[in-house]
Amino acid sequence: MRRLHELDWPKLVRLRLDPVSYEKLRQQVLRRDGWRCQSCGSMSNLEVHHKEFRSRLGNDSEGNLITLCTACHAQMHRSCNL
Repeated sequence: MRRLHELDWPKLVRLRLDPVSYEKLRQQVLRRDGWRCQSCGSMSNLEVHHKEFRSRLGNDSEGNLITLCTACHAQMHRSCNL
């Protein structure tokens, strides 16, 4: 009999969209957030940030994305790398 830790567990799979689908989702997130940085309120130089990074199995999903301006996006990444 196999032990519990020897069972074949399903691999964690993240949702990563193709470029066309991702751009549609990105536009949807920007509209949802009112074309404003959700940190400082700026309406220029907007980017979409993964709350849970792709490198940490973060999904390309609306719930994992937030609109940030370039400055706040950079600050977010700096603070996460401390």
